[in-house]
Amino acid sequence: MPGVVARGNMRESILALPLVYGTPDVIPDRALWAATVCLGILASVYRYEEVNDGNEGVSVIAPPGAFRNISGEADDEEEETKGIPRNIAIPLRQVFNDRGEAMFLLCMAEVHGCFQSGIEILARCQEHVMNRESEGLLRDLIQLKSIIDQLPYVFHKISVNPASGEQFANPVEWGQRYAKFSAPLSKRVPALSGLALPLFLLMDAFIGRTKYTSFLGIEAVHLRRWLPLNIRAFIAAIENHYRVPEFVKASGDPRLEGVLEGLIESYAGERGFMGTHRYKVYGFLEVVAKTGRTETNGNAGAGESDGRPWEEVHRTLSDAMRERLDPYRGEVKVQPHEMRGSFEECRFRARIMDRRQIDNDPNRSTGVVTFDLHNTGITFQPGDRIAVMPINPSYETAKVAAALGLEDLMDAIVPVEQGSEWARFSKHLEMVSKVSGSGLTVKEVLKRGHLAPLTKDLVLSLHQMLRASSQTTLHILASDDWPVKGSIGDLLQTAIRDTPQDIWDRAFDLMNLAWLPKLIKLEVPRTYSISNASDGMLPSMIDLTVSRTESTRNSIFQSVQPSLPLYGVSSGFLNPPPHLMDFPCAVSDDESVLIGVSRPIQFQLPSSTTVPVAMFAGGSGIAPFRGFWQARSQHGIGRNILFLGVQSRDKFLHEAELRSLVQEGSLELHTAFSRDRKGLVYDPALRDLVEQDMEPRYIDTTIVEQGRLVSELVMSRNQGGLGGHLYICGSVSVYETVMSGIKQAIYKYQASTHESADTLLATAFAERRFMLDIFMTPRSIPNTTPTIPMSRLAIHTGHRKGSRMWIGVHGGVYDITDFLPMHPGGTLIVAASAGLDATKTFDDLAHSSNPEVSSLLSKYFIGHLGAKPDFRSSELSYIYDQWYQYLRTSVESLTTLYFEANNILEDSKVWFSGGLFNIGGVRKFYQFQSRLMQNGFSALFGAKLQEIYLKLSYSLANAVAPNVRLPDIIGTITRAQSSPDATKAMKEVSEVGQFVCNSSKLARFHENGILRYAQTITELDVTFLEHIRDETALGMDAFDMIAAMDESASSKQVKLASYLLTVLERIAARLEAYYASLSQESIYRPEIENNPARTRWNNVRRKIMDGSFFVLAKPPDMSYSDGMSTGLRSRNGVEVDFAQIFASAQQTLQRNSQSLSSHDYDPPQSRRLADAHAARAAKNLQAPSSFESQQQGNALRRMSTFINSNMSNIRRLSRLPAEYDFTQLMATYNPNAHAQALSGGHTKAPSIASSISSHGLRTRAAANASPPLPAPQPLRTRAQVIQQTQAQVQSSSLAQQLSHRNHQPLPPPKDPLPQLPTGSPTMPPNSSMNAAMVYLNRRQPPRSTTPLPASPRASLALSATGSIVSRRKMSGEDTPPPMPTVPMSISASAATTVSSVAASLPAGLRALKLGTKSGDERIFQQQVQARV
Repeated sequence: MPGVVARGNMRESILALPLVYGTPDVIPDRALWAATVCLGILASVYRYEEVNDGNEGVSVIAPPGAFRNISGEADDEEEETKGIPRNIAIPLRQVFNDRGEAMFLLCMAEVHGCFQSGIEILARCQEHVMNRESEGLLRDLIQLKSIIDQLPYVFHKISVNPASGEQFANPVEWGQRYAKFSAPLSKRVPALSGLALPLFLLMDAFIGRTKYTSFLGIEAVHLRRWLPLNIRAFIAAIENHYRVPEFVKASGDPRLEGVLEGLIESYAGERGFMGTHRYKVYGFLEVVAKTGRTETNGNAGAGESDGRPWEEVHRTLSDAMRERLDPYRGEVKVQPHEMRGSFEECRFRARIMDRRQIDNDPNRSTGVVTFDLHNTGITFQPGDRIAVMPINPSYETAKVAAALGLEDLMDAIVPVEQGSEWARFSKHLEMVSKVSGSGLTVKEVLKRGHLAPLTKDLVLSLHQMLRASSQTTLHILASDDWPVKGSIGDLLQTAIRDTPQDIWDRAFDLMNLAWLPKLIKLEVPRTYSISNASDGMLPSMIDLTVSRTESTRNSIFQSVQPSLPLYGVSSGFLNPPPHLMDFPCAVSDDESVLIGVSRPIQFQLPSSTTVPVAMFAGGSGIAPFRGFWQARSQHGIGRNILFLGVQSRDKFLHEAELRSLVQEGSLELHTAFSRDRKGLVYDPALRDLVEQDMEPRYIDTTIVEQGRLVSELVMSRNQGGLGGHLYICGSVSVYETVMSGIKQAIYKYQASTHESADTLLATAFAERRFMLDIFMTPRSIPNTTPTIPMSRLAIHTGHRKGSRMWIGVHGGVYDITDFLPMHPGGTLIVAASAGLDATKTFDDLAHSSNPEVSSLLSKYFIGHLGAKPDFRSSELSYIYDQWYQYLRTSVESLTTLYFEANNILEDSKVWFSGGLFNIGGVRKFYQFQSRLMQNGFSALFGAKLQEIYLKLSYSLANAVAPNVRLPDIIGTITRAQSSPDATKAMKEVSEVGQFVCNSSKLARFHENGILRYAQTITELDVTFLEHIRDETALGMDAFDMIAAMDESASSKQVKLASYLLTVLERIAARLEAYYASLSQESIYRPEIENNPARTRWNNVRRKIMDGSFFVLAKPPDMSYSDGMSTGLRSRNGVEVDFAQIFASAQQTLQRNSQSLSSHDYDPPQSRRLADAHAARAAKNLQAPSSFESQQQGNALRRMSTFINSNMSNIRRLSRLPAEYDFTQLMATYNPNAHAQALSGGHTKAPSIASSISSHGLRTRAAANASPPLPAPQPLRTRAQVIQQTQAQVQSSSLAQQLSHRNHQPLPPPKDPLPQLPTGSPTMPPNSSMNAAMVYLNRRQPPRSTTPLPASPRASLALSATGSIVSRRKMSGEDTPPPMPTVPMSISASAATTVSSVAASLPAGLRALKLGTKSGDERIFQQQVQARV
């Protein structure tokens, strides 16, 4: 079948299959299920081939007749089988014989396989509850938890890393092809969903889930009804009888409660199966949604949703997790990912049993801490981690209490805000301790709060509380490096000396302590690797290997006592220095500590005990490996190799234990001492480590010495190696040293080039045989680090080979190029956020609350991300937000398009199958290019761009004149998309589509031409989007310059709008050039084919068959000239006014009214669940991706909101007839004022006449006016075909200028982009944009006090006291220059004159409909009529 699919003959082959009888003599019973599955596969393939036949995309010819049902369609044809031939028509799920889809199905199968014994365990648990047997229930719950613990490892079967071999599931291919098969065949049958697996419905019933109100909850109930009756009955029995959670709660046994808590966390927790699944889906769907998937499960995250598709799915999965956790966590107020790295993970209490030394270091910089686990119910396995809530030492809390006067109030209750972090922590303490309390005391806040080091937010908060009266806080705020080495106790002890007493007393009111939890934030837990293996079903203790960090306090605190180094918050608590015992401790060993166990699935022992394991550790990085060797030495028979690097023999950790393992032959040990000549080597005769004098060395030297062994461990068994599992634990510097040694070893013993060595390493990472546990102490980030603007960040997307990849996170910019090989999720997931501010993604994936990730990321910090300027204008801020979103969209469009382009061009399996040309590759390229051209890059040139265009044109029309002439950007884009070049390019893509099915045999004559065409076109696609990104980044730079100008907000807005409109012109011109480039390419290149003569003959033969060959034989017919006239017509009419722009926006909103209205309804209520699923099965082959739909939908809604909120002004600006300017209107309302204006030297407001005809008019700029912002030079798009006369060259009308511009050649793409000058360059006086700038920059010498309204639409209120209403109001902005004025009083004769003049107006102006008059207009009319 794969061969038939690759040749494009699938439907013909299916129709040729004979009909057979399904009797036992033809199909034995044992083969009946296999035969049914085969028929289902045939039905699926036929349906796919029928829909994707090379005519679903760009097609300029009539589609061929569809294959008819060989038996015809009967009247009773089922909806599920319509269109499928009778010989295979059966209602089965759609499945392709493809490895990527097979991995998803295998994942689902393995989940059920892992849980096979769980069904019996659940039944036994109910029996134990029925018999009231706690011990038996405890054993089975532990066994059930061990099964649930294994479920997340199933996700290793699906990888987005291309080097992962058979585990690679291409998200691009999956999203465009196989993800669509989850849609049901009709609304009568359920969708293919993971929730259809009985496992999850059964576990939900077992844990006592009661809420099913979320989208996935409703779907779970819906799918449960489709299960067989016996399964539904079993689930109902588990759910309604002998409930285990109720029995555990009533028993009061802490062991049962602890095991059940661990079981809930393992199944529905953030680090359990559901949490792991959610993060897997997030990264996968982000790529999928951007690269063509037009729907998600149940249409979640579709175009009408507010959030991005993958974020909406992430939220949907989070809601379902919260419903599962609800019976155990209460009403969860935060999202599950916000629990990660917080106190929520510490749900157990344990006592510290012992602290002991494990080396010869007298300072005990590294020691072992042992926790007592009796009666906790905690279980763990090697590789797991423990989170510890640290407690501040007593000498630090004493400093704070003394300075704030809290020494006598340590037991006082502190009021906390409802819903705050401290309030949630107080409730958490009550749940863990199972003791209700009255609240947090001062002592608890000081013990649990963040006291050190000093963050900038903490110091700034204290500085504001002290009303800037302390010189100490000012001195600290002037620091360059943050955080500052010191504690809040040090700061308070120093600041109290220079702060007035009354200010100190008012800041820290002892009668109301509500300020205390606001000043001191809650400390976050620290995570440590468990350093021992479990010693039984319920382990009795946990060992942690803790290395203490310490640093010198800031010199400003040197007088504060006690004078001690600044120790790590958690490491100093767990492993304090021996001399610190002289100080009273804030917590005794008998007091319980909050802890929690988590399991990193990226750092676990292999399931097979025979696989060799190599461990690379530096210093305290030996911590997890102690549990590894203990477990492997007890139960395994595979080789265990440890490479250990430490500073000296005195710091050789666990030496006695390691020597005993070496002597037993259970461990191979290779050491490296960087500051000691007394090395250790293994003596085979003595079977022990012996001391030997050698040069100090780092661990990479030892690795190279054992290079042959190491390189064979890296290589898989398929490559002739040992296929070992390798683990690295240590700091970032240790990781880099180890990797350097491994690369040298591979290059020396296995690889011929460094590139091939990197490939071997990448394969080991992709196969998940190379695992990392990297940590780093956060380093201080100086304020002197450069600021990187958003435009520069956008350039570094890393999509080109050899380029750098940057991301922005929480105001910082990080060059993560060197981190990509270490990322557990692979490079593709990270690349989806390249060149962007990825703070939202960082938060959603719980990286912000993970100290390990934050500390590791600090290594790659390169600068601060430029913040949004403070415009002090809502209008400018709104334009900035729009433009920033457009820049973000352009970057995302570029990176994700490059994913698809790489997938098409770099995978040989796409284009060749069995050594022959694969039509599947042709189909993939055809669908990819068709989607781009048919949608017209909708995310970039659709509603989002029109939204920006509308706002910018509105700003100019409102500030200058309603009839100001503006560039027709939307018209340029429309003409480009319907130009002859675009038509020619689409025709060529349509030719590619004809090779997919019906002409697939002819593709062999154009193999090289198709490959060359695909390569060239995709490169043009990527280059085009690079140009759009560069142009958008150029516009982004203008905002900083505008913000720095010392001008009025209205002046800034006009200059900015003028400049950005010119940038949009360039973007539209890029689209013209893109289609022009596409039209030059063709698949017909016989000179590069293997048989040029046959290629030429087949081309002629095909043209004869379709009739196109005889077109040249027909004489030209003038009767068809009308249809061709648009291509010959001169393009002079490229100017529009705001009325036309607004009309275009209205048309866009009307065309998309359905998507706008659908947002007003709640999706779950708008249609049934079955209808939502069935909607995904509808044929929508040209639909944009769900990401593009969401971008379009949000832009349309914002545009609609903008129009609604500015309807009054828009109605005024868009209905003023173009033939009347403001001067005429002033003359109409008061001829005397008009004469006075002309004689008095007033400069009239710009109008159509002033902006086009009177281009030579010069006005004096104000003395303090800044030079206008220059616009980039427009792009030239075509060769000049008409020689311009001297008079035309001198003419400066905008229409002539644009016409001349559109006949110029396009400069090369690599030309440097125009820069914004900082001086005072001169502007061409004939630019339409300058008409607006001249108006705002001119001197303002008003001689009267009452301005005349600019149009009859203006709101007027001329009272007897002379009050007026300006033509427009700018809230929070400087008023624009006043218009020429009219006298205050209007006599009866004057009013009569006005009436007579109005009566003599042309009919067009008299008939002008102004809509509903405002109150001011009605008052004005009444006053005039009264005077008359």
